[in-house]
Amino acid sequence: EYWWLFFAFLTGATIVNTVGISGSALFVPFLIFVFPLIAGETLTPETLVKVGLISESFGLSSSALAFIQYGLVDRRLALVLVAGGAPFVVAGALLSFVIPAPVFHLLLGLALMTASYLLFKADLGHEAPEGSNEEAGVSTDGGSMPNDADKLGPAGVETAEDGTVTRVDRDGNDYSYSRGGYLERFANYSVGGVFQGLAGFGIGELGIISMLRTEVPVRVAIGTNHIVVALTAVLASLVHVFGGGLVGGHTMDLASTPWNVVVWTVPATVTGGQIAPYISSTLDTEILKHGVGVLFALIATALFVMSGSGFL
Repeated sequence: EYWWLFFAFLTGATIVNTVGISGSALFVPFLIFVFPLIAGETLTPETLVKVGLISESFGLSSSALAFIQYGLVDRRLALVLVAGGAPFVVAGALLSFVIPAPVFHLLLGLALMTASYLLFKADLGHEAPEGSNEEAGVSTDGGSMPNDADKLGPAGVETAEDGTVTRVDRDGNDYSYSRGGYLERFANYSVGGVFQGLAGFGIGELGIISMLRTEVPVRVAIGTNHIVVALTAVLASLVHVFGGGLVGGHTMDLASTPWNVVVWTVPATVTGGQIAPYISSTLDTEILKHGVGVLFALIATALFVMSGSGFL
C-alpha cells in the first residue's frame, strides 16, 4: 500500500546524510503535508515523529558506518557528545507525549526556521585536506600511517601530547584539529537534544554548527555528527515507542507503530545512508544545503499557519 514511500525516503535520506543533518527534518514535514494527500489519512504528531525517528535511526546508522570506513569519524568526540546530549533527548521525547498538536507544530516550525538560518550561515564547503599521503609521509596501506588498531577501515588517527589530532582518511588525506571547545558544543547539543526527542531532529543541525565553530574539519564534523545523531535518534525512538506511560501521555507500544509504513521507509533510508558518503566526497554541498535551507523556511512557514489555525 505504501510502496511509494521508498522513493520519497530514499531521496530525503540521501540529501540529509550528505549534508550531515537529521533525517526527520525532512521526514516529519513530509508525513505532515504530503503523506495525507497521497494516502488519504493523517498521522498523529507522536506517531509521525516515531516513524521519522525509526527511519532516521536506520538511515543514519547505515551512513555512520560508511563514514567510519572512510576514516571521517572522531569516536572519542562523538561518545562525549552523545553522553552529554542523552538526558536532554529523553526529556524532549517524554515532553512530546503531553503537548497539544498546535504547540507541537509551533515548536517544529521554530526548529526548522532555526535550522534554515544555521544552514545558510554554515560553511559546508569541503576545504582541501592539509596534505595528501605523499606530502604527509603516510600511506593508505599502513606504512607510516598513524596507528589506531581499534579503528574500523583502512584509515588511522593519532593524538599528540598537546592535544592535536591527526586523522588520515581512506584516500590518504590528512586532517589536523583539536578536540577543544567542549562547553560550546555541550550547549548546542543539549538544546538540540531537546528538539531531537521532541520533533525528531535538531541535534544534528545545532551540532554541526558547533563543531565547525570549534574548527573541526568539515568532513570530519559531518562524519562525527552522523554517530551523534544516529545514537540519539535510536534513544529517542525507544522512548517514543515505550515511554508514553511514564508521563501519563499516550500509551505507545510496538503494536501501535505503523509497520506497513516503516517496512518501506527503513530500507530506503539505509540505502540513502550508503549513497551519501560518495556524494559528499564529490558534490559541492554549499548548493545542496542552500536548497535544503530554503525548503526548511517554506515548511516552517506552513507549520506556523497550521499552528495558528489550531489555536483559533
